[in-house]
Amino acid sequence: MAKRVAPASKMISDYIAELTDWRGQTMSKIRKCFRDADPEIVEEWKWMGSPAWSHYGLIAVANAHKNKVKLTFSQGVQLPDPRKLFNAGLEGNRWRAIDFTEDDQVDESALKDLIRSAVALNLSRSKRR
Repeated sequence: MAKRVAPASKMISDYIAELTDWRGQTMSKIRKCFRDADPEIVEEWKWMGSPAWSHYGLIAVANAHKNKVKLTFSQGVQLPDPRKLFNAGLEGNRWRAIDFTEDDQVDESALKDLIRSAVALNLSRSKRR
């Protein structure tokens, strides 16, 4: 008999619930930003344990580490970042990340703008195909 897999949204909810410290609060705020920025966002569960968000392609993946929450945008190098949210992975040629530590606040407005830019980029790429 085939093993039933929980929907990604439930897996993400469970993942966040297991993070009982500041990381869970940060992940919850990040998730809300994705949902608020794009009502058509698709939640996914990638690479055996990572919450991810897509719309016409991967937007970003998040991971809670011991001392940070990392939010990595798959096409980050191509996204405008006027509020300088990206603070990790800056040397790469594709991905860019935001590392949140315990004392950091999530700039929800700036993060939503970044998400919308990533969605627009994916939409423009899908129209070229």
